[in-house]
Amino acid sequence: MFRHTKLLQFEAKPERPDPVYARKLQELIGGAYGEMTVTMQYLFQGWNCRMEGKYKDLIMDTATEEIGHVEMLATMVARLLEGAPSTVTAEAVKDPVMAAVIGGMDPQQAIVAGGGAMPQNSQGVPWIGSYIVASGNLLADFRANAAAEAQGRLQTARLYNMTDDPGVKEMLRFNLARDTVHQKQWLAAIEELEADGLEETPIAPNALLDEEDQVHNNTIWHLSDGPDGASGGWSKGKNSIEYLMDPEPLGGPGTAPKPDPALYGTYSAVKDAAGTVKGKAKQAKKKLT
Repeated sequence: MFRHTKLLQFEAKPERPDPVYARKLQELIGGAYGEMTVTMQYLFQGWNCRMEGKYKDLIMDTATEEIGHVEMLATMVARLLEGAPSTVTAEAVKDPVMAAVIGGMDPQQAIVAGGGAMPQNSQGVPWIGSYIVASGNLLADFRANAAAEAQGRLQTARLYNMTDDPGVKEMLRFNLARDTVHQKQWLAAIEELEADGLEETPIAPNALLDEEDQVHNNTIWHLSDGPDGASGGWSKGKNSIEYLMDPEPLGGPGTAPKPDPALYGTYSAVKDAAGTVKGKAKQAKKKLT
């Protein structure tokens, strides 16, 4: 059961309308790392958690807080859109049509939402459920949570520097603080999972380690022009990862099978055979050198 109170978690009052900034703020609502994402991510993690107790309670507490963050931001967007597009537009672009064309307010905020926020990002792309991570493995999920909060805080920090409105900045300072503590809590929860003997770091999941290919579980393949990867600390010391500077492909030609004639894929048995022979000859030559 969820219960709603009319009071916002933190105040959301801009000093003045700004439809251009309202569109930018949509990223924190419906972007890949916006509040809708972490809301649904934490809700499904909590619903899918198989253990009652502190971990599930932490997830659900945070999930419910994030619902309130969506409400705060939606309220701020609506207030930033006050009077737009009929009477007020951003200082940078006076004409509402031109504002929409060159990066002003999202026309759908007026046409579809009646001057309110939308479940979409700053480019008008609708929020989608595939943004969320809820695997049932708390170690993997908490790492994803810390990363999501880091990306969300990064975008909030960028947006903080894109406005001089005192009311907007005050709300964003609160959001920055909450993103900070949420990162800290997920990192602390990861440590506690290990302390409680529920998961072992650093690998998630801590399973099938004896079944995996032992030759390839501690190597980094040098596959770019950048020469300095091997100079990192990860390739030195007691727990170093071997850096393969000239790795060779381990498989044969990546040839797709003969197409179904009913699908009309372009195909020639003769050319297919010739290409396969050529690829195998090249592979054999590399093995000899």
